[in-house]
Amino acid sequence: MQGRELYATILGIGEPWRVKRVEVRAGAEEVEVFVEHDGSALNCSVCGASGSRYDARERTWRHLDTCQYKTLLTAEVPRTKCQAHGVHQVHVPWAEPGGRFTALFEGLAIDWLCEASISAVARRLRVSWDELDGIQQRAVARGLSRRKSESVTHLGIDETSYQKRHEYVTVVTDIKRARVLEVADGRDETALEGFYKGLSEEQRSGIVAVAMDMWKAYIKTTRRFVPDADSKIAFDRFHVAKHLNEAVDSVRKQEHRQLRADGDDRLLRTKFLWLMGPDRRRALPHDRRTLFSALRDCSLKVARAWAIKETARELWSYTTRGWAERAWKKWIGWALRSRLEPVRKTARMIREHLRGILNAILLRVTNATGTFTLTLPPGSVTTLPVPLTRADAFRSESWCIVRSSPCLARLVGHE
Repeated sequence: MQGRELYATILGIGEPWRVKRVEVRAGAEEVEVFVEHDGSALNCSVCGASGSRYDARERTWRHLDTCQYKTLLTAEVPRTKCQAHGVHQVHVPWAEPGGRFTALFEGLAIDWLCEASISAVARRLRVSWDELDGIQQRAVARGLSRRKSESVTHLGIDETSYQKRHEYVTVVTDIKRARVLEVADGRDETALEGFYKGLSEEQRSGIVAVAMDMWKAYIKTTRRFVPDADSKIAFDRFHVAKHLNEAVDSVRKQEHRQLRADGDDRLLRTKFLWLMGPDRRRALPHDRRTLFSALRDCSLKVARAWAIKETARELWSYTTRGWAERAWKKWIGWALRSRLEPVRKTARMIREHLRGILNAILLRVTNATGTFTLTLPPGSVTTLPVPLTRADAFRSESWCIVRSSPCLARLVGHE
C-alpha cells in the first residue's frame, strides 16, 4: 500500500478530500500529510446550503504519532460564500472548527487526562500545558452541551478553593452517578440559587437527599427551593468527624502546654495518634501502638476527648431513626458533661444539627462517595484523587470548573 493510500485509510479521508502527498522528515522525526479538497461539495458550514468557493487557507493539525514520529496534517481548506451567512470555512471531517488537533489526537489526550496530571500528559504527548488545557476545555464544553435534563435524586453540595484557599466555589454533584452538575462562584446563598432555579418543580420534588456540611447558606437556600428539605438535608459524616477531630486536637494542645510547663513531654509528637482511624492505627509500628495504648489508659484530658470522639464513630451504624436518635442524645449528654470546652462546643453544634445527622444515617448518603481528580498547575500540590470534602488550590475559577469532574470521560461522554 502506498503512503498516500495508507494515510487516507487510517485518517478515514474520503471524497471530497484526498491525500496529496506524504513527507517524512527523519532529522526532525516528523511526518507531514498533505490533504487537498477536490472542489466539489462546497457547502456552508452553518446551514449546509451549497455555496461558491471564496478562497482557501492553509491549516495544520497535530495527529496521532506515526511510530516515534510526530505526525502533522496540512490542508488547503476552502472557504465558501453563502448568501445567508456570508463567508465560512468548510467543515473538515478530522477536527473541530478552530481546533489545532485532530479528533483522534484529542480523544487520546482525554483518555490520558483521566489517568494522569495535565503536566505529565503534556510531556508525554509533546504538547504545551496550554494546548492540552484547551483540549480539555473543549471536551468539557462538548460534554456539557450533550447533557440532557434529567432527574437527580441524590445531591452533594460542598465548597472547594482556588488561588491558595483565598477564593471559594460551590460544587454540586450527582452522588449516584459520580459527576459534577454545577460549579458556582462563592459559597453564599446566591451560589446555589442558579442551580436550583435551573431545575423544574418536578425535578426539585424528586430530590431524595442533599448531602452537605453545616454551612448555613447552603441549608437556607436548600430549604427555600427543595420541598420538605428538612427531611432530605443530610449532614455529611466526614464533616462531623472533622469537627470532632478538631475538638480532640484542641484539647491535646491545651493539655500539652500545661504538661510541658511541668516538664512532662508525654504528648510530644502524638497529634496524629489521636486523630487517625482504627485501621491506620493498627498498621502502626509496635512501639507506637504500645505508646498510644499507655496514653489512652491514662487519666489525660485528651484521652477522655478521644474516647468521646471514637464513641461517636460507632453511632453511624444504626438503621432506625428512633434508636439512632436515642444514642446520639445520650452521647451529646456525655459530651456536654465532659468539662472539656472544645468537646462541649462541638456537642452543642451536633445537637443543633441532629436532624440532618439522623437523615444522613437513614439515607446512607455522603459526599465522600463522589471523588474527583484535582490536577493542579505546575508548582502546586501534586495531583491526587481526593474526596470532594477536601479543598485544594485551583489556578482560577474557570480551571476549577473544568477539573472538577469525577472522571473527565464521564463528563464529556468519551469512554
